[in-house]
Amino acid sequence: MNFPVIKKASYILVNTPDMVIHNGTTQTLERETNPDSEYLRDMKSHLRGFEEVVAYAPNQTYIGNITPEQLAEMPRPWYGKNLENANRFGKFGEIMPQDEFYGLMKISDVFDLVLLENSFAESVKEKLLKHPLLASKVEKIVGEEIEKIRSLVCDSGAEGLYNGTELVGCVRRAHEFDPNLAAHYMLENIAVKASGILAGLHLVSNLDIPIEEIGYILECSEEAVGDMNQRGGGNLAKSIGEVVGLVGATGSDIRGFCAAPTHALVNAASLVKSGIFKNVLVVAGGATAKLGMNGKDHVKKGLSILEDCLGGFAILVSENDGVSPILRTDIIGKHTIGHGAAPQAVLEALVLDPLTAAGMKITDVDKYAPEMQTPDITEPAGAGDVPTQNYKMIGALAVKKGQLDRKELPSFIKQHGYPGYAPTQGHIPSGAPIVGHGIEHIKSGVLKNFMVIGKGSLFLGRMTNLFDGISILVEKNPGKVEQESGISKEEVKAMVGDAMKDFAEYLINKNE
Repeated sequence: MNFPVIKKASYILVNTPDMVIHNGTTQTLERETNPDSEYLRDMKSHLRGFEEVVAYAPNQTYIGNITPEQLAEMPRPWYGKNLENANRFGKFGEIMPQDEFYGLMKISDVFDLVLLENSFAESVKEKLLKHPLLASKVEKIVGEEIEKIRSLVCDSGAEGLYNGTELVGCVRRAHEFDPNLAAHYMLENIAVKASGILAGLHLVSNLDIPIEEIGYILECSEEAVGDMNQRGGGNLAKSIGEVVGLVGATGSDIRGFCAAPTHALVNAASLVKSGIFKNVLVVAGGATAKLGMNGKDHVKKGLSILEDCLGGFAILVSENDGVSPILRTDIIGKHTIGHGAAPQAVLEALVLDPLTAAGMKITDVDKYAPEMQTPDITEPAGAGDVPTQNYKMIGALAVKKGQLDRKELPSFIKQHGYPGYAPTQGHIPSGAPIVGHGIEHIKSGVLKNFMVIGKGSLFLGRMTNLFDGISILVEKNPGKVEQESGISKEEVKAMVGDAMKDFAEYLINKNE
């Protein structure tokens, strides 16, 4: 079967310490309900500097400067142990500082909703002129008087943009009365758009096909873009593609809580496999709401607030090139409505069932990528090491089915799993982080395959108590298959032509 391939992946982080304070849901809710709390008083002293964020080992893994295998050999916790020679730019993308991101938000803004103070705008413009992907776009960065910005924040409901204690800009509301276009939501949406644009720009940089040949975009973050008449109507996909320069693409948004990226990957593979589009881009930006989500627990335990980065990624799915890893569209796990929400039932649906149907064992998959959250973040909050918990359950399924000896379970976790190294941005950790390293490892022979597993909590929307999940196997490309039937189009044409010629001769002879 001629399967679609994963051609390239990019990953970005944006360090936004002041957005943690002013835009993360945990902090904004605390400010409303308990404005004099110790947490709000102490949190500023628990924010990391940009250099520390760059030197954090999981972040370097996420952007491709070290491998998951190298991370696994480093003693935990990784927090507080800065890597030497850490680089802002990586093989897959970059870690962008907050001030430059404000500039990118301005670049991404189409309706003049982002305002930056004059001197701050000039300093950011100067920095982005040196950026390898953004220098040509800085003409959109123009400044405003601080008095106008301050008035919008104090009197007109605008959301302030801060650099330390200094107000350096704002995002204003897009409608006087529509609550869906209030400044808070416009900031969320512009931030997810801007971070998605950054991931998209890294993906198309040095791409070996013309970007005009990307025909469809699937955006799979967690934000709802719309107004009072169509909340969540979209379309972030096309808005991101517009700035990235994907002039030949259309697109739409996919939403499925944390499982959305894997849903998008399966949909992208389906579109390419069907022949509707040759190249489909899957892209997602970050969620400001989740900044500092577990901040109270981190501060309580004397840690820095580790959820200080927006995350983003982009993955290109293309027609089979004979080289890139293939997406096995015939090995897809799906958590159906009838499966129930028990953890074992979920993993049976997503892992055991599709592999069994394909005649494979659980141990035949080199690496599994379920929820890849960094354990430094989740353990202090009482959620434990989420990836390891998943690997234990997958291994336990293998033991139950007689595919693994019980005493081999501890080694299964290390052999078939990676440590978590993604920010807790909801959708970002759910399977997608493995793709960049997985492409390289399959091409170099380190891996023969891996499974991307997306899981989601649909009950968060208060519409259903159902759980959600979907998975797909990625494996080494055996070489391009030109024709699944074994007969080329030219051969079919020749056969039809010969048949018509024979029939014509028959009619002539009959008339004679």
